[in-house]
Parts: sequence; C-alpha cells; structure tokens
Amino acid sequence: MVVVIFKARIRALDADYAATAQAMRQLAIEQFNCIAFEAVTEGDSEIALSYWHSEDDIRAWKQHPAHLAAQRQGRERWYASYSVEVARIERHYAT
Repeated sequence: MVVVIFKARIRALDADYAATAQAMRQLAIEQFNCIAFEAVTEGDSEIALSYWHSEDDIRAWKQHPAHLAAQRQGRERWYASYSVEVARIERHYAT
C-alpha cells in the first residue's frame, strides 16, 4: 500500500473549495482505485492522507484533467504553500 501525504498552508477556503475537494475524493476512489482519503484542517494548516494500491494509480489520478484543474485552483486561490510526500506502508495495525 502507498500513502500520499498532502500538507498545505491555507490562504483562503470557500464553497468552491469544499465542492472541489469532495469531487476529487470521489474521483480518486471511484476511478483510480484509491483505498481511503482522510483530511484534517486546523487553523491555517491542512493535512490530507490518501491510500492507494499502487504508484501507477497515483500517477494516473494526478494527470486526470479534473485533478489538474483542481491543482491549479489550489495554487492560485486556496493554498499559500503545499508539499506532497509519497511513501510505501510496510505494516499496518488496526482494531
């Protein structure tokens, strides 16, 4: 399993942001084999974790036209800065 860790410093969020974020989660899960998508916002910081079966799925999702448009909106409107990390999960424990 692979995790994408998205961290952002928020500039301003609006109704368009909420709708776009929901659409991107749905797209990732329904069309690109995303296992789960979680996000937390506190103050001016956001962290989103998305879990994937493969890096190929991540690359395909990253290049989807709707996701490219959302990335552009994020850079121009919603985020002051952001970073993306991709890591392989070696073990997972849950109850």
